[in-house]
Amino acid sequence: MSNFGEILKEIGEFGLFQKRLLAALCIPSIFVAFDVFGQVFTGMSFDHNCNTDWILERGPNLTEDRQRNLTLPVNKDGKYESCKMFTPVDLDLETIEAYGINTTTGCLDGWDYQAPIGASSTVTEFNLVCDKSGLIEASQSIYMAGYLVGALTYGSISDRFGRHFAPLLSLLVLMTFGVGVAFSPNIYVFLVLRFFSGTSGGVMIMNASVLALEWTTPSNAAICTQLIIVVYSTGLMTLSGIAYLIPNWRILQLVLSCPVLLLLGFLYWFLPESARWLMTQGRKEEAQKVLERAAKVNGRKVPDDLMDKLTIEGKVKRRNMLDIFRIPYLRKRTIIMGYNWCAVSLLYYGLSLNVGGFGLNIYLTQLIFGFVEIPANLGCLVLVQHFGRRICHACFMFFGGVACLVILAIPNDLPVVVTIMAVLGKMAATAAFSTAYIYTPELYPTVLRQNGVGLNSMCARVGGIVSPLIWLLEVYHHSIPMLVYGIVPVAAGGFCLLLPETLNVALQDQAEIK
Repeated sequence: MSNFGEILKEIGEFGLFQKRLLAALCIPSIFVAFDVFGQVFTGMSFDHNCNTDWILERGPNLTEDRQRNLTLPVNKDGKYESCKMFTPVDLDLETIEAYGINTTTGCLDGWDYQAPIGASSTVTEFNLVCDKSGLIEASQSIYMAGYLVGALTYGSISDRFGRHFAPLLSLLVLMTFGVGVAFSPNIYVFLVLRFFSGTSGGVMIMNASVLALEWTTPSNAAICTQLIIVVYSTGLMTLSGIAYLIPNWRILQLVLSCPVLLLLGFLYWFLPESARWLMTQGRKEEAQKVLERAAKVNGRKVPDDLMDKLTIEGKVKRRNMLDIFRIPYLRKRTIIMGYNWCAVSLLYYGLSLNVGGFGLNIYLTQLIFGFVEIPANLGCLVLVQHFGRRICHACFMFFGGVACLVILAIPNDLPVVVTIMAVLGKMAATAAFSTAYIYTPELYPTVLRQNGVGLNSMCARVGGIVSPLIWLLEVYHHSIPMLVYGIVPVAAGGFCLLLPETLNVALQDQAEIK
């Protein structure tokens, strides 16, 4: 785009306008964290046993312990079975106490949950235990499937209708279905609503980072993206505190979702359109107004002659996602980065779902998991600004994969060492994710940037869906999951070296036919 870089220098590359915009774009990241990981608490599991109140008709004064002894079988670990009970019999209490019951059956009258007073979750309300316990994992995979659809859809929406419209739409959908989830009458409605919530929740960071990127210079782009992601990490920590104070899952879901309405109203009034995007669409007058607004906020003035020279290089041509695959150099970048996004998602969720050994409750564990991402993100910011995007992303992927392979060499009787390596691997995965958010938008021209980022983010959701399933391979050999989590990222880091460096390189606006 002719002269756009010059105008950006004139109005201020990172002045008050850009700082205010960045602060506004960081706020939605908190609610994204709530939406993605809120199910950790709304879907909490509690100890449970079959409801055996049938025996109280024979002995209404039975103590709880005595009732369990008479009606629940014991497993090999000496604990009461959670999904089996002795078959109800038409005998008096004395006979049952004298001879016992020899046959068992599944739970006939529901379950009793050992949940704190006032606490509830989708598990206790929808009875997602025993033969329905798989629906808990399925709900997270369904959410990721929605994330995948959203990553693909919102890329096209943003490139077609603008950078202002896409984040507002995603927040509206997030709030609507997030509130709807709180009123789910059954698990199947819950799953459908979570799917649609997933289409908008995760892509908000993608939309925000692209808008921030297009309002600043390459030297400041990494700072903008990284701060948005750091605020996401603080959202993870905040979530644990809110969930601790609100044990009822429906009220918790409303508290996490309803404030988005206020944010939506604020951003509708505050967010500017991307001047870069407006220029690529041939809407020069609108771009001039937005640039003049930015200059005024920054206390600058754009020279009239410079604004008059603002033109688009070449003929304006509307692009779509298929152009990414038609243009050879974009096709190459998409294939390599798509594999990298899939690999880093596989690594991140594979480790996040299996890092154990802390011996802490779920609230403190969530706090720790959110906290360790902050130094990973901040350290990543410093490194990519000094050494470049390509080499840093490749190193993060390599280190994360090697950490998984090293775990295989650690004896099982050293769980603390295993946990330390797993946390280091998770930090590397977090840094790689952050670098991908910085690097990927810089690889695409403005006319296809959101489509490109959306397509790569879609690949990440494929990794997120597959990641938990990798652990099923453990039945064949205990080392297979960690081998997969190790080899796939290492290979991705190698492929990344085939991409161009984008540090301090001016953003491309029109796709070039190479």
